Amino acid sequence: MPKNLQNIWLIAKREYTERVRTKAFIISTVLIPALMGGGVFGVAAITRHSKTTSHIAIMASEPQPARDLKQELEHGEDTSMAVDLVAPGNGETLSREIAGKQIDGYLEIIQTPDSDGALHRPVFNFTPRSSADIATSDSIKSALQTVMTREYLAAHHVSAEEAKALLDPAKVNVIESNGRHADSKQSFYVAYTLFFLMYMVVLLYGMNVARSIIEEKTSRIFEVLLATIKPDELLAGKILGVGSVGLTQVGIWMAAALLFATQAGAMSGITINATQIIFFIIYFTLGYALYSSVAAALGAMTNSEQELQQLNMFLMMPLFLCMGMLPVLITSPNSLLARIVSQIPFCAPLLMNFRISIAMPQPWEIALSIGLIVVSIFAVLWISSRIYRVGILMYGKKPNLPEILRWLKYS
Repeated sequence: MPKNLQNIWLIAKREYTERVRTKAFIISTVLIPALMGGGVFGVAAITRHSKTTSHIAIMASEPQPARDLKQELEHGEDTSMAVDLVAPGNGETLSREIAGKQIDGYLEIIQTPDSDGALHRPVFNFTPRSSADIATSDSIKSALQTVMTREYLAAHHVSAEEAKALLDPAKVNVIESNGRHADSKQSFYVAYTLFFLMYMVVLLYGMNVARSIIEEKTSRIFEVLLATIKPDELLAGKILGVGSVGLTQVGIWMAAALLFATQAGAMSGITINATQIIFFIIYFTLGYALYSSVAAALGAMTNSEQELQQLNMFLMMPLFLCMGMLPVLITSPNSLLARIVSQIPFCAPLLMNFRISIAMPQPWEIALSIGLIVVSIFAVLWISSRIYRVGILMYGKKPNLPEILRWLKYS
């Protein structure tokens, strides 16, 4: 084996073995997927089975619409509210009950007749205890719409059974291209989990490279290492070693996910297919290489964790952009904006992988994103290696921009 490759291998081996033997590695290997999976799927399960349980009062001059609304709110598909029927003119009493936290709000139904006696559509005024109680307000709106539609159908001599059939939500069967039935919500939860998993792992191990450099600068180990190893070999060994730790952790998670999908997939409807796993590993590897190269340069330019925290915005800003673009990708994964941002090299590992999980892009888009990331990795490595070879031996104040530009000119 050539001397330079042997040096890279030794550094990578050292970085790898030091990290996989720590308690932090073992705990994070178990804890991160448990928190991510439990958080995403737990919130989804709670949301799916939860109902609005507010206690409100309805004040109306016409008793029948109020009774119908009370029935819908107390026994609806998504609501299990407690509803009191109150005669008109008790607004002050209800306001005191809201202030005393006896009820969560009250709805006033106001009938407005024309001069000829015909009734307009009623006016609905809802007074909540908290203006931020969106769930109760939305439940009332949905129930009102159902009740009013049912009354309209009854007025036109539509039977209760026919009205129920008309008001029942339509069921849409999602069928994949291979003919297999799928659950859109479960597929979305899987894509969402993979997104945040990559987000956390890329950021975590990218910053680990920077922290490793700062630790060794502080202890002056670099001065000993550089007597026998070139800076570029040291940088390459660190990136490969720390990256291998990340791949090991991801491999364990993927194996556990496959086992879970095999054992519980049929029961829970949760499936992770081979395409998602393959592209997750590809984009994780590319994303890690890109972000860790930037992190290595930041570590070489700083002398402490505090200084590193001040510069980590260069790593966080593209990740924040990815977070901000999630709603766009969820609603329109193949829109022009989604296609553009998923080709940006610092966003592509997260956003293109997310698009692959929810709506497979064209093959040329995937190939282009990978090509742009690879080119960016070489460009960032070229810059980082020049900053690294000078910065690792620099102590004291942080370098300014002109000094960093001078470092780039050094051979």
